[in-house]
Amino acid sequence: MSHDTASLKARAQGLLEQAGISINGQRPTDLTVHDERTYARVFAHGSLGLGEAYMDGWWDCPDLPGFMARVLSSHVDESLRTLDTLLAHLKARFINLQRGDHAWDVGRQHYDLGNDLFEAMLGKRLVYSCGYWAEAWNLDDAQEAKLDLICRKLQLQPGQRILDIGCGWGEALKFAAERYGVSGVGITISKEQAEYARELCRGLPIEIRLQDYHELDERFDAILSVGMFEHVGGKNYRPWFEVARRCLRPDGLVLLHCIGSNGAPGRPDPWIEKYIFPNSMIPSMAQMASALENLFVVEDWHNFGTDYDRTLVAWLANFEAAWPQLAGRYDERFRRMWHYYIGCSAGVFRSRRDQLWQLTLSPHGVPGGLRVPR
Repeated sequence: MSHDTASLKARAQGLLEQAGISINGQRPTDLTVHDERTYARVFAHGSLGLGEAYMDGWWDCPDLPGFMARVLSSHVDESLRTLDTLLAHLKARFINLQRGDHAWDVGRQHYDLGNDLFEAMLGKRLVYSCGYWAEAWNLDDAQEAKLDLICRKLQLQPGQRILDIGCGWGEALKFAAERYGVSGVGITISKEQAEYARELCRGLPIEIRLQDYHELDERFDAILSVGMFEHVGGKNYRPWFEVARRCLRPDGLVLLHCIGSNGAPGRPDPWIEKYIFPNSMIPSMAQMASALENLFVVEDWHNFGTDYDRTLVAWLANFEAAWPQLAGRYDERFRRMWHYYIGCSAGVFRSRRDQLWQLTLSPHGVPGGLRVPR
């Protein structure tokens, strides 16, 4: 080992000790480093270097969610603010990455990967968002509980027509149509998702469109959006709420389900930006509050972020169990990338660095108030 490498390793060990993590230790949250170049790569490129080194098999950790939770809870990551992070932050701040052709990037890169991957990972229902674990003991029950919670918060009634902005594979609309007797429209920017959703909702009064939400201009009794707002981008939050207001009947409700940041607007993580979600951005409370001012009354702001930890751990278990069937389509580097993505995401929510919010909104305030279910 060179003098420079030994120095970088000592520096890394010093930082990790603040989080209760050892290099080549015996605990599940300790790192095993297989390639000494890892240290230089991480100090040069921060989170991007850490993730790419993992993808290349340079280091391992038995408990990635626990490792990431320790790193974030101890704020060790703040010692690794690098040029990559700065560039991603500047790009998000000054370029409107979520309009025009860029709006379709995440559909092409992420959601069009292949339905086989998501079917294996997500369980009985293709619901790619946080489950609701208040009374659930497994993933499928948690996702059904989440869908039912949304329908109850929206006070859906038979015969109503609803809109799902970013409808995914159509599961929420299918659930609402079957259980609550509504009809609806779902829009998505993923061709794969649209085709799947049309088949899933066949025979139900559901229309699935491959469409940008900015183009919407028609009235609905209720609007929901689940796990899509993270791709809207700060420059488009106000237009998003304007579209929702334009499309909602005066006595209707909106349910917005999204990841949120505790503090200032969430900067995109460079590794997530490059490999998982291009052009994504986690909103802050201040951004959302200012974007909906004079458009909506916030009837309820519900946080169940720790449920995302349990959801992601369940997805990771499903993915690993299904890997023998998936290995023909995806290589080992993809397996490690996906494992890192899901495992570290679980750690983010476990550390309470990010939250999961459900906002229930009305245009004018519900007369007498709204008792929102839990």
